[in-house]
Amino acid sequence: MATIDTAINAIHLLFAGLWAGSVLFLARGLLPAARDGDFDAAPLRSLIGRFRTWSRVSSLVLLLTGGHLAGTRYTAESLLGSPRGYLVVAMVVLWFGMSGLIEVGSGRLVDGLDERKVREPARAATPFLTAAAVAGVGLLVIGGVLL
Repeated sequence: MATIDTAINAIHLLFAGLWAGSVLFLARGLLPAARDGDFDAAPLRSLIGRFRTWSRVSSLVLLLTGGHLAGTRYTAESLLGSPRGYLVVAMVVLWFGMSGLIEVGSGRLVDGLDERKVREPARAATPFLTAAAVAGVGLLVIGGVLL
């Protein structure tokens, strides 16, 4: 059982790092270039489509692996009555927030890109995806504390 938990933990950490990193790259790397008009709509739309797929898969994997890890490491009492439990609950809240912010931000971006616009959709998506990146960094920090 320990090897299964170790593998699930490794998968969880891998997907968490890649998910947070991809959101950070999008928010601080691609969107500023899009706001400056350095991208055409079609290639950016393709990139964002891949990002959205990756984000949804990562979010699901994190839900499943995190649920397993929390279920095997904590009881209801320890989740709601200990500092480590509070950190796990904070991670769940950040996970929901990050997932929602990514969906709203990428949706605003895609809607504009479908109209062949780039700069304005990038501006509209920036606050949501920047907040998602901050949530992702917060998740990684809390995850590091829990290790």
